[in-house]
Amino acid sequence: MLRGVNGPASVVLGVDIGTTSVKAVAFDADGRELGRGETGYPLLEPEHGQAVQDPAAVVEGTLAAIRAAVAGARDDGAPIAALSFSGALHSLVGLDAQGRALTPLVTWGDMRATEQAERLRAEHPELHDRTGTPLHPMSPLPKLVWFAEREPEAFAAVTRWAGIKELVVARLTGTWAVDHSVASGTGLLNLRALDWDREALAIAGIDAEALSPLVPTTHRLDLAAAPAADLGLEAGLALIVGAADGPLANLGLGAVHPGVAACSIGTSGALRLMVESPAVDPQRRVFCYALVPGRWIVGGAINNGGAVLRWAGEALAPDLGAHPEAQLLELAAKVPAGSEGLLMLPYLLSERAPHWSSLARGAYVGLTRHHGRAHLVRAGLEGVCLQLALVLASVRDAGNDVREIRATGGFARSELWRQMLADALGMPIGFAGGHEGSAFGAALLAMDALGLVDGIERAAELVDIEHVVEPDEEAAGVYADLLPTFAALYDALAPAFHALERHR
Repeated sequence: MLRGVNGPASVVLGVDIGTTSVKAVAFDADGRELGRGETGYPLLEPEHGQAVQDPAAVVEGTLAAIRAAVAGARDDGAPIAALSFSGALHSLVGLDAQGRALTPLVTWGDMRATEQAERLRAEHPELHDRTGTPLHPMSPLPKLVWFAEREPEAFAAVTRWAGIKELVVARLTGTWAVDHSVASGTGLLNLRALDWDREALAIAGIDAEALSPLVPTTHRLDLAAAPAADLGLEAGLALIVGAADGPLANLGLGAVHPGVAACSIGTSGALRLMVESPAVDPQRRVFCYALVPGRWIVGGAINNGGAVLRWAGEALAPDLGAHPEAQLLELAAKVPAGSEGLLMLPYLLSERAPHWSSLARGAYVGLTRHHGRAHLVRAGLEGVCLQLALVLASVRDAGNDVREIRATGGFARSELWRQMLADALGMPIGFAGGHEGSAFGAALLAMDALGLVDGIERAAELVDIEHVVEPDEEAAGVYADLLPTFAALYDALAPAFHALERHR
């Protein structure tokens, strides 16, 4: 354990700037939590398909969370050695020369650039190979094209395009910097060169000077005097720029060794694997984002996780009250694996991996008079798990061995859903206790940068796997048999998805 000058264990503050809230957590080098703060902020939908935020509200919320975590650590007598940041991928805001926002903060969930993303996928599919970022409206590249085409005056007035973590780092240090990890989610970074991709910049209609300077994720800056006083910290304190939330979630879950994947289901979901060289699969079904030299994250995110269960409560069970999740899970448990021949494509919020098309729509297939509400609910949960099974297959098709899976997220509270995921993936799944995922990953990154731990592999030792769920042989066989049909349904229904887009 790291010791301070006067004896108490020093801590690092890991700050996770998410889509709807920020968490700041103080960790010592043994992974113990010694202070925390959390602040929420609104996600705005001014028009259908848009999902934006007030960048000032997110920055101020981040500072409030840091103040609370600092106070908690101080109450525990722990000196603070550094700050380190995790940021949500794919955010974009346009700024003027004085750093004032000229656009809202456009989040990953904003689908306004659907037309531009579909066009880029058709005309420039090779960009996915070089940048590792799928050509999907979540990413900043199609968003930039949208601004150029739909709001040309605002686009011309912008002198800097940035993400939310850059705004926070600039506020705290006076320096503009974007780490390789966040940059690798923009669709503008050449992964192998770790430099801005010329063709991508040209398509976006910007030059490199309109973006923040690139730095490694372990790059150190110094906390400026005024924000230090505001936060109750010392001027000059080490600030580690940090990385994107997805890669840091793997680090925070201890999924750092070859073949160990991290899986999560919250509102959305993801499955990611740390690898030693950048690559996507030949069919361009996975993303690839940077973390540190010699470590990359390959995988896929899905839009529809716990959101499907919430939809089921609203649409299928309004009579069960405001929070019927537990009752819905009890209903689903009464139906056998495979929902007696009913499949649901759970694309209620369109979908990302492995198809990367915002045109996807939800569908029940195989519906008969025999099927009731319990079947509909279970098929939705199974659809989420089968979608993650497609992501797992895509990760393997990219040339990666997956021999262990660690999982986290709100779904882990449900015994049924834990078992269903193990059955659908056909592998044992280990469930970790307590750590705050990306915030802990950010703290570990700083500890590594400052020499407080012996490499990021230390994460695997600090994360306890409290429970392992083994797949049920019979249920796993049912899902393995259904998976090819589930996968084929997307292609079969794609023409309908495109036709229905006209009637949204």
